[in-house]
Amino acid sequence: MKIVTVNHSDIGGGAAKAAYRLHSSFLDNNINSIFFVYIKKSNDPSVIAYSKKYSSFKSVIRNTLEMLPLRLYKKRSPIFFSAAWVRSSNIIREINRLKPDIVHLHWICGGMLRIEDLVKINAPIVWTLHDNWVFTGGCHVKWECEKYKQSCGSCPRLGSKKENDLSNRIWKRKKKAFSKIKNLSLIGPSNWILKCSKESSLLKNNYHINIPNPLDIFKFKPVDKNAARELWNLPKNKKLILYGAVDATSDINKGFKEFSEAIQKLSCENVELIVFGGPTRNESDLFGLKTHHIGFLNDEESLITLYSSADCMVVPSLQEAFGQTASEAMACQTPVVAFNHSGLKDIVDHKVNGYLAIPFDTDDLSRGIDWVLNKGTNYKELCVNARNKIVHNFNSDLIVENHIKLYREIINL
Repeated sequence: MKIVTVNHSDIGGGAAKAAYRLHSSFLDNNINSIFFVYIKKSNDPSVIAYSKKYSSFKSVIRNTLEMLPLRLYKKRSPIFFSAAWVRSSNIIREINRLKPDIVHLHWICGGMLRIEDLVKINAPIVWTLHDNWVFTGGCHVKWECEKYKQSCGSCPRLGSKKENDLSNRIWKRKKKAFSKIKNLSLIGPSNWILKCSKESSLLKNNYHINIPNPLDIFKFKPVDKNAARELWNLPKNKKLILYGAVDATSDINKGFKEFSEAIQKLSCENVELIVFGGPTRNESDLFGLKTHHIGFLNDEESLITLYSSADCMVVPSLQEAFGQTASEAMACQTPVVAFNHSGLKDIVDHKVNGYLAIPFDTDDLSRGIDWVLNKGTNYKELCVNARNKIVHNFNSDLIVENHIKLYREIINL
């Protein structure tokens, strides 16, 4: 069995991380796996880029073209929206040339694949839902909108009041293309996104299954807290709250505003903050608390020691298809505080290995942070429970086994 995993890039962003970890786990289990990407950033020989002659200039051109339809919507929300209209026949040809038994799509936007070209893939398609784009008229984060259950149009993300707007036209293109794909199965990393996809007008008749994102539990494991703090030059006599994500402070979906409000309402003392995943700042204080700005982290070893150094991680995302930073932190025995919403509900168990606050109540989010730091009945038990949840539910070997079972069922259809 040959698996070709397809993603926009091999490094950078949650989808790339999840796809690469799955591919690596396949190789560890002696499964014939190729990771095909539009942009290759690593030196891994098992990762194949679309073209060795590919240039960043071409990427800029395709991205510019991809964004052209959005320029008509001056009132659109500052979130990612993809029309996926730039031709990609040559990319599909390269994928088919690998002669896969299964093509496993992950995140394919950013000018990589055109919706209509997906029908040209010569193998059954499995598609992991890393956000809402696959079943919407173009938005990656739907938030409260449920127009995807009909045919989109009058899109609140576009600031549109017209039924036949860009979102409706994209929905129609997907409807036509998806109907021509003979074998398309969907994986929801969380039960929440799986439910959304099942309820969508585009994918409700396709096969769906819940398989979480994998995590190497032998790599992501706790490091001695004092040693980790010494490594990062962090105080050993303070309670440290960790917050971070890709574009942590600029992506409104990552809840920095909600995190800010919750921190200002904290009643606990002797606390400092750690912020990673955003640009390093010069100021030393945030909301009146001493703040350690780590910036972007490019290697897992740094992440593991940073997770281990914290007493609590806050993941206040407004929406997550899964919530990888939460699973990573918990694997390192760091309890997580999050909103009781979307994919994070599958990872965090309320007052067992963390705290799930009322969505999107910053008072309760603050209470959750305070509870973990000061009022948990047994903090050490919280930490042990956190790692146990990841070990028993999200370890790579289990996730690979579930994927292979799915692939075999599809090939035998």
